[in-house]
Amino acid sequence: MAQTNETTAATAHEGAHGGGEFPPFNTATYPAQIVWLVLTFGFLYVMMARAIVPRLSGIIADRRSRIAADLSEASAMRSGAEEAGRAYETALAEARGKAQAIAQGTRDTLAAEAETRRKTMEADLATRLASAEAEIRTRTEAAIARVDDIAAEAAGAIVERLTGRAADPLRVRAALSPAGA
Repeated sequence: MAQTNETTAATAHEGAHGGGEFPPFNTATYPAQIVWLVLTFGFLYVMMARAIVPRLSGIIADRRSRIAADLSEASAMRSGAEEAGRAYETALAEARGKAQAIAQGTRDTLAAEAETRRKTMEADLATRLASAEAEIRTRTEAAIARVDDIAAEAAGAIVERLTGRAADPLRVRAALSPAGA
């Protein structure tokens, strides 16, 4: 009995669909299918034209304006960055120039100070040298003047030792003087 119910249900199902054919391929239902196709396409077209396309156009226009604004902002930032780079390079060049000028000024000042110290030292050394030469001359003259006295004393001591008596200082000087020889 269960088998009879299944057969009846299958037959009723086939009768509703036109006897085992795929319904869209059934030529008897073409006019109704075309009407529904036109109605559905028209409804979808109207929905697209009235709701979806304006929204998409608005979104696209908004994106275009946002992209244009971003591009102009990026261009302005790029110009600002390039100007800041040029200002940085200018400031750096000025700083280098000032540093070189300061360094050159310091070198010149130190060289002038060194030259002044050198001249002062040279003058001091020249003064010392002149003083030393004068002292040497004085001592040399004193030593030369004393050579005669020392020679006379030495000759007197030699004579006294050889003879055993003290020598006459006047005769010893007369014997040592070049005029007396």
